[in-house]
Amino acid sequence: MTASPTVRRRRIARELRQLRERANMTLDVAARQLDMSKSNLSRIENAQIGIKPRDVRAALALYQVTGADAEALIDIARGAQQRGWWQNYSDVLPEWFEFYVGLEAEAAALRTYEGEAVPGLLQTEAYAREVFRRTAGEEGLERKVAARLRRQEVLHHDDPVELSVVLNEAVLCRPVGGNQVMADQLAHIAKVAQLPNVTVQVLPFSAGGHPAMSAPYVILAFADTADAAVVYLENLTTGLALEGVGNVTGYSLVHEELRRLALGPEASQARLMAASRNFA
Repeated sequence: MTASPTVRRRRIARELRQLRERANMTLDVAARQLDMSKSNLSRIENAQIGIKPRDVRAALALYQVTGADAEALIDIARGAQQRGWWQNYSDVLPEWFEFYVGLEAEAAALRTYEGEAVPGLLQTEAYAREVFRRTAGEEGLERKVAARLRRQEVLHHDDPVELSVVLNEAVLCRPVGGNQVMADQLAHIAKVAQLPNVTVQVLPFSAGGHPAMSAPYVILAFADTADAAVVYLENLTTGLALEGVGNVTGYSLVHEELRRLALGPEASQARLMAASRNFA
């Protein structure tokens, strides 16, 4: 049983879509039988909205799924109605980012590349505050910082997420928040990188061109094979979750190439600490 309601909703969406297709029913036919609009059923199957357990039961009956298999899916649907901690910050987190945080909370492994800023899971409070101030203004600032720090708990659970980060060397050179904030931030990254579940590598300028020059990314993988991996991309106003084996494989190959081009973990530690001393 997955812990994150976001991941549960995604699981139910995929199962219902696959069951409908195996039953050789179109969206139109299934929606009419379930007494809902085609658009609503489509949104349910794409995990854009949730579905109540009683409606899951009706859908399973329509697709002739009974017994233990049906009850297991209904239990997941009940879990999908629970609230994740991030929903307490819905006043400052846009819906599309709440979806990402829900995935992140359940992920077994995260692989990410950042070219401009320190990833949220590695940010200090002062650095995060300055990033939000520069990119989104003062409104809700402290609530946003609190949510970002809460996200970092995934690194310290009893069964923590495996995090692989590749940082462009430019991130080490940009004095976000001033010299002291930056010195503390770089030292913090070096400290967190000593955790057994965290690997940080610096991609030096000397590596030249690389396959992620167009955009940062996060690849999320889950412990339960029933929950497919996903690639997450983000800009200033929205986020995009890319599913499908082709997308995940493509970005995974990019990540492995970046790791090959980057400094190793020990050399990256030395580079981080040297950069921190330069700002101190």
